[in-house]
Amino acid sequence: MKKDRLNVYFDPLLTAELEALAARRKVSKSQVVEAALASYLSPDAADQREAAITRRLDRLNRAVERLERNQTIATEALALFVRFWLTTTPPLPDTKREAAQAKGRERYEGFVETLGRRLAKGNTLTKEISEDIAGLRSEQ
Repeated sequence: MKKDRLNVYFDPLLTAELEALAARRKVSKSQVVEAALASYLSPDAADQREAAITRRLDRLNRAVERLERNQTIATEALALFVRFWLTTTPPLPDTKREAAQAKGRERYEGFVETLGRRLAKGNTLTKEISEDIAGLRSEQ
């Protein structure tokens, strides 16, 4: 079978990879390039690329939806806490303010330590809430 001769130029790194692949498969570099080009130009290759891209986009879409859900939970939890705190905490008289601020700093440090331990263990409020919701649904 007659074949046309083409002169092409490759990046040196790509040439090295081509040579290594041809050596591993014990075929000529021309055969590797011809097979790759045929695959690239075949109509099936475009469909396969489109399917792969679609799968990746679907995975990204699900990940973004999870992030959005988690962000909504976090925002709502914070808003509820702030509302509760503001409606239940009376203002302090000036004479007790300094002691309250010192106690607040101490409690905040404890909070940060607890948060760090929970995150290091992989425990998250969103995970717990998701598990609680799933448990409530299964009870219904």
